[in-house]
Amino acid sequence: MTSESATRREAVHEQAVPGFGTVRILPLEPALDAELLHGWVTQPRARFWGMLDADRERVQEIYEYVDSLTTHHAYLVHRDGEPVALFQTYEPEHDPVGECYRVRPGDFGVHLLIGPTAGAAEQGFTTTLVSVFLAHVLGDPARLRIVAEPDARNDKAINLLLRTGFELGPEIELPEKRARLLFLSRDGQSRVAHD
Repeated sequence: MTSESATRREAVHEQAVPGFGTVRILPLEPALDAELLHGWVTQPRARFWGMLDADRERVQEIYEYVDSLTTHHAYLVHRDGEPVALFQTYEPEHDPVGECYRVRPGDFGVHLLIGPTAGAAEQGFTTTLVSVFLAHVLGDPARLRIVAEPDARNDKAINLLLRTGFELGPEIELPEKRARLLFLSRDGQSRVAHD
């Protein structure tokens, strides 16, 4: 995706982070973004995303389906004009995860895939992005608790969520994976600013 097509999109959230840059969360456009996403989701580092063998057309179909739903949304995240992550949200009561735990009013689900970086890993990069995502999600006062369900084998994602204030829930069986539920209540969000 070109930076030009991204600048035409209206961000659902924009935040200037001192010492990091400006982060913009933009609605995903499946036809325009499929090539970029295909390059991300088919890398071995994205194995827990479940699309290693998907071709570009399949990636586009998946995100066209997500785009057709009113309960699920996908976003491309930019830092200073460069795409750096895929962020998805969903309402658990309208998702298979909602059949695996007792959904509370105000629960809101999230998925995050950090894009590949060109150079060495940047200290605090992922934690900063997570804090921006949480600021966006918790900007809606109706969202009382954030739900995440990474693959149960994805220790890196689970540990990141724990460091940013999430608490462990049970492991659950979803159609495509065994997952670990994690929860972050609105009042637990204050921990993020200190990490």
